[in-house]
Parts: sequence; C-alpha cells; structure tokens
Amino acid sequence: MSATHERASGASSGGDGSGRVQRAVGIDELLERVRAGYERIEPQEAYEAARDGDALLVDIRYAALRERDGLIPDALVVERNELEWRLDPQGSHRLPEATSHALRVVVICNEGYASSLAVQSLHQLGLHRATDLVGGFQAWRAAGLPVV
Repeated sequence: MSATHERASGASSGGDGSGRVQRAVGIDELLERVRAGYERIEPQEAYEAARDGDALLVDIRYAALRERDGLIPDALVVERNELEWRLDPQGSHRLPEATSHALRVVVICNEGYASSLAVQSLHQLGLHRATDLVGGFQAWRAAGLPVV
C-alpha cells in the first residue's frame, strides 16, 4: 500500500515531519512505549518523596472524582487540560512551584493511565524527572496513604 493510500484510508497515525508515515498504534502499545521511557513510582515511594520535599505531587483528576474520592494532602491540583501551561518553568502561566526543569513531578490521575500520557508531554517540555503514580489515586488510597 502506498503512503498516499495509507493517509487517505486512515491506516496511519500521521507523519513525523520527515515525510514518512508512521504506523498507527493502539492505546495499549502507546502506553507501553511511553512508559518504557521513564521509571514509574509506587504510592509509598511517592508519599515519602513528597514528605521529604523531593517531589511535587500533581493531581490531574477532574473535579467530580476529587469530590467523590477526596484529595491527597498537599498535592497540587492541576486539571489535565492546563498541566503543561502550569508546569512549564519557562511559561508565562506557570505556577510558583514550577521552578525548574529539574523539578521531580509525580503526576496522579485516577488509575494511572492518563497520567502516563501527561508525563510524556512534560518530558517533551524538558521536565525530565517527571513520572507518574502506578495505579493512580486508587492505588494511593488502597495503600492506606492519607486522603482528605
């Protein structure tokens, strides 16, 4: 099949800027690829890193989930659609906590899926120490860690 036909038929995910057509992947393969690029963190380790001042916990869950399940004390709440703008140390809309590209950020979603994709985006912004919580908020709570 020609590249032109692949584009027209939707059989690819688009180009990479080089004129080559990339093979479409499913979400499971995408998550596997993304996660291979960094080390994820378990709830207890995230708790200890935040407690010791070595990591910034960032909760990207939407409001209904936070209201239903509670919050992690001292975690910064940043909705997913604002994450890059708020954590880019060079950005004009950054939060005061976004001090440098060396900041260790632990992104937390509900179950640990959306956070992996968010970490990929943070890595592209130069936040090379960004990671996410294995199992998300639900794993944090199941581990008996603080929730308010």
